Amino acid sequence: MSRYLLGTEGPLASGYSLSLLDLDGVVYRGKNPIEHAAQGIAASERLGMRASYTTNNPSRFPSTVAEQLRGFGLKLGDDQIITSAIVAARMLAGRLERGSKVLIVGAEHLRDEVRKAGFEVVDNADKHPDAVLQSWHADLTFNELAQAAYAIEGGAEYYVTNRDLTIPREQGIAPGNGALQLAVIAATGKEPVSSAGKPESAMYDEARVLFSRDEHIVPVAKSLPVGDRLDTDIEAANRGGYDSLVVLTGVADPRQIMLAPAIQRPTFIAYDLRGLNTVHPQPVRLDDGSWQCRGFRASLEGTVVRLRTLASVQDSNVQDSGVQQDSSSPVDGIDDGLDALRAACCAAWEAADSGIDPQSLTLPTDLLDS
Repeated sequence: MSRYLLGTEGPLASGYSLSLLDLDGVVYRGKNPIEHAAQGIAASERLGMRASYTTNNPSRFPSTVAEQLRGFGLKLGDDQIITSAIVAARMLAGRLERGSKVLIVGAEHLRDEVRKAGFEVVDNADKHPDAVLQSWHADLTFNELAQAAYAIEGGAEYYVTNRDLTIPREQGIAPGNGALQLAVIAATGKEPVSSAGKPESAMYDEARVLFSRDEHIVPVAKSLPVGDRLDTDIEAANRGGYDSLVVLTGVADPRQIMLAPAIQRPTFIAYDLRGLNTVHPQPVRLDDGSWQCRGFRASLEGTVVRLRTLASVQDSNVQDSGVQQDSSSPVDGIDDGLDALRAACCAAWEAADSGIDPQSLTLPTDLLDS
């Protein structure tokens, strides 16, 4: 049987020595801090967990990102920031000859990292670049995409820093690098050769090396990727053999998590980064095939994932959505919303793994409002 959600006897920060924190949607949204993020990180550090910050955004220098985080009250060094630009430059160094010409679609941080890796940075397809490296930045123009397309049509290898379709911004969710790549792919008919960012696990692997001490690399088993996106942060963790924590402060929502394919399923779920400092109960599969997480039990009835409390239940006006709710008060110390979601996830995942089309499932709604 596939591995579903795990549980802990103590806080996550006591069981893992290094957190690999995504930024957009986890620590901040554009220029604005996400509520409770700094509080959660600081508390995890007091429990002995070191924090690294991994972002698919290649447009900002690590020093700039670190300064923003310090403005939120966090204590960190510039070298705790790992961007997809840093990983992309290392990726190219392993694939191209030193001195090769690389056409960059991106901001100065990416250009700087590629230069430091020993390549010549160019902006025009007429320079006959050996490779194109595409990334997101806020001032990207049509001409940059056009030059990338011309170079690829001329034989340049196509690389990207990341494949994120969206990016959280102050005003909402905006098109990310993956969405912008569609224009280049449509024009050239060529898919990128490789991506440096998540969902590849290279960024997490790089962070473990950079945060190692005494030449001993932090083990995968002691490193915990944390993100808000299933298709990048969590998939990268699964590809690399890492446990992971998904938070509900960015892109992922309960329905997405319940419908997640195996490669995108997290190990733990939390509202926000305060979840680094809490005990996570493990859902248990019962003999009747249902899944229980403390005060909640989820079962599959046909194609309906039915959720019940362990106390006496009564049908409510949300029964049609597959939910049955208890009229009694929540038990002190139990997070009803997350426990309900944890049980429902395992029931939905098992249904999908048994061959049922996930899109045909009727799933519980309003789980986090209980």
